[in-house]
Amino acid sequence: MDEIQTLREAVQCSPHNIPLRRHLGETLLKRGLAAEAEQEYRDALALAPDDLELKLGLARAFFHQSKASHALVIVEDLTKNPDASPRAYVLHAKLLAGTGDVERAIRQYRRGVAKDPAAADPEFSARLGIDADDSSETVDGKVRATWEGDASLVSGDVERPTIRFDDVGGMESIKEEIRLKIIHPLQHPELYRAYGKAIGGGILLYGPPGCGKTHLARATAGEIRAGFIAVGISDMLDMWIGNSERNLHELFEQARRNRPCVLFFDEVDALGASRSDMRHHAGRMLINQFLSEMDGVKASNEGVLILSATNAPWHLDSAFRRPGRFDRILFVPPPDVAARAAILRLHLRGKPVDDVDADHLARKTEGFSGADLRAVVDLAVEGKLRQAMKSGVPHALTTKDLATAAASQKATTREWFATARNYAMYSNQGGIYDDILTYLKLK
Repeated sequence: MDEIQTLREAVQCSPHNIPLRRHLGETLLKRGLAAEAEQEYRDALALAPDDLELKLGLARAFFHQSKASHALVIVEDLTKNPDASPRAYVLHAKLLAGTGDVERAIRQYRRGVAKDPAAADPEFSARLGIDADDSSETVDGKVRATWEGDASLVSGDVERPTIRFDDVGGMESIKEEIRLKIIHPLQHPELYRAYGKAIGGGILLYGPPGCGKTHLARATAGEIRAGFIAVGISDMLDMWIGNSERNLHELFEQARRNRPCVLFFDEVDALGASRSDMRHHAGRMLINQFLSEMDGVKASNEGVLILSATNAPWHLDSAFRRPGRFDRILFVPPPDVAARAAILRLHLRGKPVDDVDADHLARKTEGFSGADLRAVVDLAVEGKLRQAMKSGVPHALTTKDLATAAASQKATTREWFATARNYAMYSNQGGIYDDILTYLKLK
């Protein structure tokens, strides 16, 4: 019998056996099943919330899923404890290196190895040049990339999206703002130039996760038949000081070479967090570079359309909201009834269905995001698959199947609105979050 299956059965027989649960989590991580390991560590921590090894295991599970911010929160708390595992310091070093804080990463790595040499990671140590001799290319993180003469470190793929606004359900007011700011200037450049209006600029889309911000950005590019470059955090951040700024510069240059082009930054708050919250110089330098590129200090941004999305606009540096940068900040709410019905029909396309009433289901899923609705369909499909495995005959999805699945799901947007409401109520300078208050019927 497979080792993991054996361990799972043992845990079922002895659910309060913390060492056994810890061993299962470790085995899942070694097999590359980080998501399953995360769930196992969460279940174990519910039983033993103060267990340091379980916390470290959960942080490692996050790390292996590239959930760096989740892992960092846990590890920073762990390393404050004098009994912290040496492996916690080494993991902390890797996470810090990923944010560009190389000097602190080296200190934490050395602290962990000093406590236990077995915790050393030779590959990571060599990459940072920790304790290397002076002949090495990298010595204690002192390598610096130059801006001239080096091959490009990053190259965003230029897409040519085929989806249009007609493929995006709802969001009519947001589409109209994008038409005014982006589409009309490209279609009628002579009118905008007559009034001295530049063709280009930036729009920031914010709202709860899973509500179609990225889909809308891609549809914008398709609407004007422009290039589309999607930029994620992993495309930008580099452990070496100067390389993150260089990566950002090259992405803007690529957009300028392919104009008209939509340059889309997902999770922009991770790249442009408030400088007052920054703990190290490298992060502030990246924000300054971002602002410089948006202003077109060294090259014109005419025809470069900058769209960004964030779930946490309150963490974005206020300098980005200055006119000429993200001078349109648009709230993307959860889909309305009509949009929810359209999303459900889209997710049901190609599946065996029996006269599903999407409009009825849409009314039963108030506050659900597009991602929540996809989860509802997936859950209903899983239920049908279980039945088919027993009977050997597949059955069509019904309205009742989907309604049952929806009843077992909670709208993930609720947690976001709980946080957003506080910012909208008590930190709403200039009325920037008035749309949230209007959506919540508080205004």
